[in-house]
Amino acid sequence: MIQQFIRLVAAGAALTLMQPSFAMVGGGSTPSPAVASAVVTIVGSHGNSCTGTLIARDVVLTAAHCIAPGTTTKIVDYKSQPPRLLDVRRTAVHPQFNMQSLLAHRATADVALLQLASPLPAQPAALGGALMPVTAGMRLTVVGMGVAIAGDGRSGGVARAASLTVTGRPGTLQIRLVDPSTNNTRAGLGACTGDSGAPAFLDSNGGAVIAGVVSWSTGPNNASGCGGLTGVTPLALYRDWILKTARSWGAGI
Repeated sequence: MIQQFIRLVAAGAALTLMQPSFAMVGGGSTPSPAVASAVVTIVGSHGNSCTGTLIARDVVLTAAHCIAPGTTTKIVDYKSQPPRLLDVRRTAVHPQFNMQSLLAHRATADVALLQLASPLPAQPAALGGALMPVTAGMRLTVVGMGVAIAGDGRSGGVARAASLTVTGRPGTLQIRLVDPSTNNTRAGLGACTGDSGAPAFLDSNGGAVIAGVVSWSTGPNNASGCGGLTGVTPLALYRDWILKTARSWGAGI
């Protein structure tokens, strides 16, 4: 079963790169063990692959566009050898999510939750507060399970971190990130295929917290692909919905 899912994901990777709204990746360095253990791969029976983050031992935060109607969704447990697929009990997509807005790189409620059939023995990541001002020049760290080489689905499945700089005019609806060493003029670090839904961490006094999730990316100079801009949906406006939904499922957060 897992081999079938992985073959579908690898085959679909090249196709998703033709749609910048789904062209997500990353990065460069290895995240801390605590962060890496909370970040998971989400796969679907139609060949889609995304990243999610445990915010409770049985609740995963991801992007709404990762939850396709009529698709069987699983979590890949790479800690088992061989890797195994974990069942998802239920999913919830934010009611204000609009796919057409996402495809046009406009702000939308690109946030979703999955509940696992059984909890994982990992330390969940913390959500940022409702009032977390993000300003241009700040650094956010995106941690994704997507491909390291655009178009090569086999290069995914490993947690990688990219420290990116907030650019433009960030707000509560959308944040744009860029590799400061390339500044969107040539290929740099950023989200790519399989990094949709990846957490964007912001350092706070209490440690790293999730400030948003990856929604889209571009190639350099805003072309199609990866390595240019990384679009993030901030959680500030959707934090109450996330907490309410997770708690209605019995999560202790």
